[in-house]
Amino acid sequence: MSKDRFERHKQPWNGEEAGKLRLLASKGQGLKQIAKALGRSEESTKSFAKQNRIKIARKR
Repeated sequence: MSKDRFERHKQPWNGEEAGKLRLLASKGQGLKQIAKALGRSEESTKSFAKQNRIKIARKR
């Protein structure tokens, strides 16, 4: 098991989380920061954003 623990692991996304994702993405936050703020994995966050056509800024 990895050192990171995601409290929302395998749980469905709710409207509040979706709204927070949209807000953070609109402020130009990167995937890593958004995932951490939501307690989700980067993979889950990226997948949900893609499904819902939410653009996440690419951090370089």
